[in-house]
Amino acid sequence: MFKKILVANRGEIALRVIRTCKEMGIKTVAVYSTADAESLHVRFADEAVCIGPPASSESYLKMSNIIAAAEITNADAIHPGYGFLSENAKFSNLCEEHKIKFIGATGRMIDQMGDKANAKATMKAAGVPCVPGSEGIIADFEQCKKVALETGYPVMLKASAGGGGKGMRAVWKPEDLKNAWDSARQESKAAFGNDDMYMEKLIEEPRHIEIQIVGDAYGKACHLSERDCSVQRRHQKLTEETPSPFMTDELRDAMGKAAVKAAEYISYEGAGTIEFLVDKHRNFYFMEMNTRIQVEHPITEEVINYDLIREQILVAAGVPISGKNYYPQMHSIECRINAEDPYNGFRPAPGRVTTFHAPGGHGVRMDTHVYAGYMIPPNYDSMIAKLIVTAQTREEAINKMKRALDEFVIEGIKTTIPFHRQLMDHPDYVAGNYTTKFMEGFEMK
Repeated sequence: MFKKILVANRGEIALRVIRTCKEMGIKTVAVYSTADAESLHVRFADEAVCIGPPASSESYLKMSNIIAAAEITNADAIHPGYGFLSENAKFSNLCEEHKIKFIGATGRMIDQMGDKANAKATMKAAGVPCVPGSEGIIADFEQCKKVALETGYPVMLKASAGGGGKGMRAVWKPEDLKNAWDSARQESKAAFGNDDMYMEKLIEEPRHIEIQIVGDAYGKACHLSERDCSVQRRHQKLTEETPSPFMTDELRDAMGKAAVKAAEYISYEGAGTIEFLVDKHRNFYFMEMNTRIQVEHPITEEVINYDLIREQILVAAGVPISGKNYYPQMHSIECRINAEDPYNGFRPAPGRVTTFHAPGGHGVRMDTHVYAGYMIPPNYDSMIAKLIVTAQTREEAINKMKRALDEFVIEGIKTTIPFHRQLMDHPDYVAGNYTTKFMEGFEMK
């Protein structure tokens, strides 16, 4: 087992990893930028190393600084959390070169699954259902027209190196294809330095449902059932729940088997998710794989009583998994609390938190690094807390979330608490009748 783990991240996920390490008797090293000197992850780690100024490129993305921090503190493993370097093949390989265990996917796996066109080809070979569309990268606009015709409109153009909705265009008729092709490539080039495009059939009334998987170093994988992540704004998740209100036992079984098949086909090691689009007829199609822990992992932990971070560490240390699949025993909902103004287009709202009162009570979990007096910097993602509730039924979970949101007090900044409170009363959400298009018709009252 590892003696000391450096957590190459910040905020709530860094604190989350540190907590599990402490419970396992493993020493921890926090890294931080100058903007994060007062963050709780710095306070609660055994050691802390400043790795640079506020800009991510000069701190949390600066591989040489993080490797140096691990070497001077004698850390024998690095946990990357999510975001930043968690899915960076070069960083995973660099850790291996320095004989530091990267608690995540190998560089080979990240390369194989990080590029969406490569990932789709790999999943097709594994026999996992994929959305009809182009075979890999589209060479030019002439091929683009041909593939669109063969796939059948509507189609979705996607940036191969994309993420967060950038470089994506829905095209409903042939005369709109050229403009979509040009603008998607231009946006992708600006965002990722890469304008490679591929195309898929546009799935109507889609739900975004992911399957949590864990694989070990011996080629074995298991699934921990699904999470429904369909409530999104600009392809950014706002709330998640498990089990999905759209799921049937048959669909869960089929999607779970497909996810395990996908993981075992690439000999996946660690925690990850296989993400699917599910249409209104409950046909499911592989969308992408995340080779890291997810923001929304706590809801899975709550419904099956399972510490995913602990499992990541055990697998990285060479401990085999049981191979048993897990199924939700309760219902859990997570609301992402962001420093944003929901009444003003969800505009980021960094600043100093003057009052902070976290909700509590049975079945309420709070993952956060924020406290009264804490200064939320403008340099990073706006998520400042995750509020997770768990109950016997979905109706009870929604009522518990309403109560918890009513108790949650954050003053000094704007947050998304009012949005989530309205969401919990929205008739379509309460009925479980929502797709990835849900937010297009949502208005704050």
